[in-house]
Amino acid sequence: MAKPNYSFEKRQRELAKKKKKEEKLKEKAERKAGTAGGEGATHEADDAGEGAASPGDAGGDA
Repeated sequence: MAKPNYSFEKRQRELAKKKKKEEKLKEKAERKAGTAGGEGATHEADDAGEGAASPGDAGGDA
């Protein structure tokens, strides 16, 4: 019976991870540019606006 080639399997896993990471970065860049997922981009902008408003309100009360 032949021995398993662990080096080959490891390399294949590493290549799959690298490919998945590159795809995620590409999708993230597209979302940031606004070409894909316009709804998600506006949601992120809303979150940033709310975060900026809260410290300003707290500073005014103090």
